[in-house]
Amino acid sequence: MAGAKAHSRGAFLRLKSDDSNISGLTAGSCRRESETFQDLLHCLPGDYQDEGHYRDEGPYSDHQDKEPYRHRPKPFLARDWGPNLPLKNLPLSMQEKRSTRDQRQPQRLSIGCWESWRRSQLIARRRLWEQVSRAMCGMQPWRKSLHTVEGKFGVGVKAYFTFLRYLLYLNLIHCLFISGLALTPALLYRKNKTYTGFTGNDSVLDLLLGTGFLERSPVFYGFYSPVGLDGPCLNSPLLFLLAIVSLLILSVFMVVRRTVIGYKHTWMLRSHYNLHMSYKVFCGWDFCTQGPGAAKLQNSLIRNDIKLVLEEERFHQRVSQRTFRKWVQLYFLRGVLNFLVIALLVSSFYLIYYATMISKTMKHASWLLSLLFEYLPPIAITAVNFLLPHLFRHISGFEDYSLTVQVNITLIRSIILKLACLAIFLLFIHRNGNMVSDQCWENQFGKEIYKLVMFDFLAFGLNAVLVEWPRKLLVERYPSCSLLRALGKQKFLVPFHVLDLVYSQTLTWVGLFYCPLLAHISLLKLLLVFYINKFVLFHCCDPAQRMFRGSQSSVLFHFTLLFGLLLAVVALGINANAFNPSGDCGPFADAGTIFNVTDACMETLPGPAQRIFQYFTSEAFALPLILVEIMFLTSFVSQRQVNCRAIEGLKDMLVMCNADKRYLVKKHSTLLRALRTSVSAGNSENTGHMSPSRFQPLFLRSASAPSGGGAF
Repeated sequence: MAGAKAHSRGAFLRLKSDDSNISGLTAGSCRRESETFQDLLHCLPGDYQDEGHYRDEGPYSDHQDKEPYRHRPKPFLARDWGPNLPLKNLPLSMQEKRSTRDQRQPQRLSIGCWESWRRSQLIARRRLWEQVSRAMCGMQPWRKSLHTVEGKFGVGVKAYFTFLRYLLYLNLIHCLFISGLALTPALLYRKNKTYTGFTGNDSVLDLLLGTGFLERSPVFYGFYSPVGLDGPCLNSPLLFLLAIVSLLILSVFMVVRRTVIGYKHTWMLRSHYNLHMSYKVFCGWDFCTQGPGAAKLQNSLIRNDIKLVLEEERFHQRVSQRTFRKWVQLYFLRGVLNFLVIALLVSSFYLIYYATMISKTMKHASWLLSLLFEYLPPIAITAVNFLLPHLFRHISGFEDYSLTVQVNITLIRSIILKLACLAIFLLFIHRNGNMVSDQCWENQFGKEIYKLVMFDFLAFGLNAVLVEWPRKLLVERYPSCSLLRALGKQKFLVPFHVLDLVYSQTLTWVGLFYCPLLAHISLLKLLLVFYINKFVLFHCCDPAQRMFRGSQSSVLFHFTLLFGLLLAVVALGINANAFNPSGDCGPFADAGTIFNVTDACMETLPGPAQRIFQYFTSEAFALPLILVEIMFLTSFVSQRQVNCRAIEGLKDMLVMCNADKRYLVKKHSTLLRALRTSVSAGNSENTGHMSPSRFQPLFLRSASAPSGGGAF
């Protein structure tokens, strides 16, 4: 009844889930809630405690023959926590933890030797694991730097550097696979071990073009030759293929796991919890801030976040007041702007095609012009990826979307631009007959990806040195200049920087087969990118006026990374099926196709093993695989529904607990006013018939007991 009254008066709002329209509250949950509420009552002072039972007694009942509450024993009603659960993990007060510890002492004395030894070993293992976990967390790279970034620029900027560190771990795993399975056998068992290195015909430009001594090094595909080690199932081509396939599969599992975990957290926060203004005001402070400047920054971030929420509310109010004519005009404007975006994308694709054709046809004797035309496709791709996302950001401002939708639309368009430009460039390379007709076309393909990676890093470094740093110096040197004051310092745009990392990692995955040491190059590149971006962030950037919600966009970033990985897998699959390996270079020179190297190993296996492997690689295995996937998906969906019902039950418990507390407070206030009225009336009449001391136990018992037909 108390919960119903609270609902009817609008005191408590039920947080209803989008996935369930029914309540998961059952009789058992009501009973558990009743026990929990009695535990809460026992935490009150002694005068307010009862023996754990509710009583419905009026204010004029006879209590003279009953013992006053203050003289009754104060029982400690605690839950039956596990004996091995640490006290610091119990959701109890300090006094209750002490009582729990005292209760555990006689239990430990009464158990046997074997049980005592088992519990001590369990506690020792748990403490050892906690110490190892704490030590591993302390050994994480850039831990102190990330803490400083979080304190001065917020959690959103820290999310970028955390994502960069995740890619660093990923490339480190790639380096271990490549070095152990492909590079080591090639160096130890190579047929022609006369590596000339740097000769007189080579120059420093070979580092930028991937030619000369770099082409003869282990960086590219042509260095690795087919060598048999100790049997048909142990040779360099098979190890090379195993390294590439295994690291791609491992990358898929790691990225999918990261995406699913982020989606689960984002789904729970966005769909089941409504972050009201009170939460932002009272719970939005970040306690990782350091110093007065960081506190001032955090204060401004919370203020800007509140402004953003208020602006969102004003936007929704303005949307609700639109007329039919305004809607038609708005949709027409959005259609025109979307057509403009499509035109810009098509123009960028044509620019990349034109730059690729000129780069392959134009030849110059001058080394500078030759270098310029060699790098013309990377220059075009980098320029398009740098300019168009900022143009998309300004276009989305005219489409009259909310601020969150504007950011998401800009990100989606930028993602399509970056990955589509790379896909178009790879398609143009495939259609180029000159590359496939070369003696070692794999090296030519690897050179193109290598030049993209190198120029992407060069453009990033030159932008930091020639644009960001001079801009900061000019703004500080001439503060009175209106143009420079309007321009201001650079803002660290987290989404665009993360998309640059996704683009760079996609290039690494695409070129791993044709440039095996590209993972090592990307590892070194990420290290330099971290320190350069850290320098730019602390010395050349101002804090953004709009807080970036890293928790809401991290799923989109990881999904983009997964999409880039799928693009790399598709590109490698097309290359493996469309073009045969070169006959005079690479580990697959003696094989007709890449997968022919597995035939010799398969012939050495027993007959049952060959039939099992053929079954797993045939179309007949697709049907049971699909059935197993359906079973797993069905179980996960059922578990999700059960979890949703459990969440609904917990929300109902919270509502009932709050309603009962409100009911008791209201009953307390009502009886207190009645007591004061009766006492004042008795004093005025000089009856002295009933003293206030006799009302106190009566009042306390009445205040702690709900009326008939309560909430439970």
